[in-house]
This record gives sequence, C-alpha cells and structure tokens, in this order.
Amino acid sequence: MSPPVAVAVALPLLLALVVAGLGIWARVTAGPDTGPLALPELPAPQATSAPCDAVLGALPGQLPGDPEALAPRELDPVTPGARAWVADPEPVVLRCGTERPAELGPTSSLIVINGVDWLQLSTPPGALTTTYAAVDRGVYLELSAPAGTGPGPLQTVSDAITAHLPPQPVRVR
Repeated sequence: MSPPVAVAVALPLLLALVVAGLGIWARVTAGPDTGPLALPELPAPQATSAPCDAVLGALPGQLPGDPEALAPRELDPVTPGARAWVADPEPVVLRCGTERPAELGPTSSLIVINGVDWLQLSTPPGALTTTYAAVDRGVYLELSAPAGTGPGPLQTVSDAITAHLPPQPVRVR
C-alpha cells in the first residue's frame, strides 16, 4: 500500500476514534440531568389530599445528599403529590398518596428512620435506584433514590412526615 493510500485510510479511522472518545468523555463529565422530568404514571389516589400537601409543603428546597445537597428538579408535566431532586445517575423522586405497597405483609421487614416505618420495595434487576414506602401513616409515600445519595433524603422526608402526619398501625392486609 502506498503512503498516500495508507494516510487516506488511517485518517478517517483516527478521526472516528477521536470523535468517539470525545463523546464518551462528554457523557462521563456531563453530570446529572437537571432538565424537566416527566414521571411515569403511578396510581396515587391521595396525591392531592391535605396530608400530602402538608408533607410536601414542609420539605426544604434542597435535600441533603452525598457528597453535596440535591437541588429541586422541575416536573413536566406537573405531577400531583410528587417532588423530584437532581441526583446522579437518576433523580430522587418522592410521591405522596400512592397505593398500599403490594409487598407489605405480616412478615415484611421494616426499617425505622426518624420515627417513620419504611418498607424497601422490590427493585427490578439493573435498577439504578432503590424505592422505599412509608407505611405507618394515613397516606403512603414512596421515595426512590440512587444509593450514592446517602441517607439524607430518607431522613429529611422522615422528619417532614413525623412533623405533619401522626403515626398509625401498619395495615398489613
């Protein structure tokens, strides 16, 4: 192969490698998505209830996260009873007024965080977030967060729940 032909073949290959490398670099260094978030449909029959309004109104603008605070994220379209915050690789999402979790039964393991009983919900394989349901109040709340955000979101939401919703016995069936 003559030198001009070798250059003509190698140059496009080199250019393709550089463009691919830049694309990967941009994706890795871009940070979390901060644009409007469209939430998937989820039944939340009590999303517009007074208890949900009280809890959602008590939440701070930012949630504590690890390594930094999580800024609020706009929902588009607006979803009643829901709030979201910027996190990586997925946003933190709180939904109030959801239906009773199907996983909640007499032998369910609950964790207590700042006085609120939470049930860890089933997570599909490969999911980037973990979802917990508050199960000891007059309404159910679900909080989804990536593991890297730390315990701050669950603690802050638990504080708002404790301050505005009285505890009730857990209804297992």
